[in-house]
Amino acid sequence: MTVIVTDGGFGPDDWTGPVVAFEDAGAEAGPGAALDVPPDADPSALATRAQAAGMVRIRFPAFSDGRGFTLAAHLRRAGYRGRLRAAGHVIADQYAMARRAGFDEVEIGDDLARRQPEDQWRARADWGAHDYQARLRGRA
Repeated sequence: MTVIVTDGGFGPDDWTGPVVAFEDAGAEAGPGAALDVPPDADPSALATRAQAAGMVRIRFPAFSDGRGFTLAAHLRRAGYRGRLRAAGHVIADQYAMARRAGFDEVEIGDDLARRQPEDQWRARADWGAHDYQARLRGRA
């Protein structure tokens, strides 16, 4: 099972559409489908394929692998407006970074949800208030 983390806390996975693997170049993910993306995906190819997808799910194989944050930021700069999900080994301390990179939500396993309960994630839900760059610019 998985848990979906948003600014409001923990919730169930409500995605009911099909999931298309990014590696399957012949499959297209339309508005009702999700595109499942590995962390080593080519950003330009991803930006092109993602535009029609209802959701893009970027996998995080380890909490120390930050390539997914770069892919998310690249997608948002390329104009992707759909649902963007980080999935896998993202920890509560990375939630604010995930939101700033452009993710709408984080998908974690039940085991991680037990080790890092909802209150730890909710403590980082005010991700816009602790932006050190904004403080440096005098806006926070």
